[in-house]
Amino acid sequence: MAQKLLLPLVFTFGLVGLTFLAPLRQNPRVLAAFLGTALALCAWNALLLVWVRRGNRKLRLEVVLRKQHYLQACVQGSLLAYWGWYWPPVYAFAPFILAQLVFAYAFDMLLVWSRRDTYDLGFAPFPVVVSINLFLWFKPDWFYLQFGLVALGLAAKELIRWNRDGRRVHIFNPSSFPLAVFSVFLLAAGKSDITWGQTIATTQFYPPHMYLALFLLGMPGQFLFGVTTMTMSAVVSTYLFGRLYFAATGIYFFYDSYIPISVFLGMILLFNDPATSPRTELGRIIYGALYGLSAVGLYQLLGGAGMPTFYDKLLQVPLLNLSSKWIDRIAGQSFTLVRSLTPRQRNLAYMSIWAVIFAGMSATQGVGDGHPGQWLPFWQHACEDGRAYACPYLADLETSFCDRRSGWACNEAGLLHIALSRSGEDLRRSDPAGAAEPLRRGCELGFAAACRNLSTLTTGTGTFARAQPTLADLPVILRGSKGEIRERDPAALYALARREGWPDICGHSSLTADGLP
Repeated sequence: MAQKLLLPLVFTFGLVGLTFLAPLRQNPRVLAAFLGTALALCAWNALLLVWVRRGNRKLRLEVVLRKQHYLQACVQGSLLAYWGWYWPPVYAFAPFILAQLVFAYAFDMLLVWSRRDTYDLGFAPFPVVVSINLFLWFKPDWFYLQFGLVALGLAAKELIRWNRDGRRVHIFNPSSFPLAVFSVFLLAAGKSDITWGQTIATTQFYPPHMYLALFLLGMPGQFLFGVTTMTMSAVVSTYLFGRLYFAATGIYFFYDSYIPISVFLGMILLFNDPATSPRTELGRIIYGALYGLSAVGLYQLLGGAGMPTFYDKLLQVPLLNLSSKWIDRIAGQSFTLVRSLTPRQRNLAYMSIWAVIFAGMSATQGVGDGHPGQWLPFWQHACEDGRAYACPYLADLETSFCDRRSGWACNEAGLLHIALSRSGEDLRRSDPAGAAEPLRRGCELGFAAACRNLSTLTTGTGTFARAQPTLADLPVILRGSKGEIRERDPAALYALARREGWPDICGHSSLTADGLP
């Protein structure tokens, strides 16, 4: 039955066929990655064919459609579609995701048939591939590593196993394991810039009501697979920490949210794989709380070390998978919400509690689109009040708005750079001469106060000055974490400024076209 090996060959040729698509063939390195991967699969296929014939093996193919696989595929696919509607690069990346799926089927078949005779054909590769692509993409010149991510996840599922409840099962979540391993190497090599990881984490907040969308998408899996307690405890522990941090410091730990959208996504669709998590109810609650608090700890650790913080939801999952049996032993079997309920009824009870908690968090801006930390006025007031970390973060915001061609933001970034150099609060801005760059850019953008301040900085004579933003500045500086503001009508921009808490620019008379009162 060596004819079965024609199937992975079909998928391999499918990978080659995708190279005729314009987005894939235009980059020589992408083309080389596809053809090189296809060549490796063909060589493996040929070697396996020889081995099967020599051993007189009879390969079998069974169609097995498992609910957890096709449900996850539908949920993750829906999320990609919604995200891509508001951030078009997701749709542009679709051929690359399709290529990974084709590769995953060919690789998985060859791997399984290299070890045993029966391959279960179903939707199993879908949740692995799509989940990986919800968190990490490699840029085109490095795309061959994306195939490595998928291969590592499938290999870990097949090869790294332990005995649990009388069965031989995989230890690690096949999506999170490769994400964590590659994250460690990217951090160690200082090569995070070869991925779109930070951009992914940021743009996932662009669609409206994204927290609600994730909450609703997570419901079917929570009902069918009983993972509500993990998600709920992860969210609640992180949210409570954020509230306590704000009460103690007056600023937000994650700056623009209590729970970043990418971390919330990890809580809904990444870490809570029922096959690699605790089995007991109390164990799952502990497991979820550990995920939430470890995301907090990793964010602080990575940020303090000057490393990208988007890895905060990826690095810890394999360690949590390894601890799942230990957590179950600690938790024991005694805890259940209501012993008289069936498992499905308990799932509904937990889901009801989770729905009430989510509604309460939404009403108090714990999750949702209206968190005040995403807008500039909050950080201006926090900086003026002397809150720790507020002024450096404000300077970062103003610098980012300067990069988007706001002359007012360039001027403010330069002035704050000078103030921070004097206070010593931000070691990145210890040299006052560094203020010249944003001031020069503000001057080039036609903001008169920036020109004056640049002259004062370079000559050492005169005084520094501020000025009101211009109408051209408003679409930039009113931008929160939701992405670009396309509105250009002055009345609508003033109304948005009022909602965000800009008291000085809310009247029509306070602005002129050139920014001078």
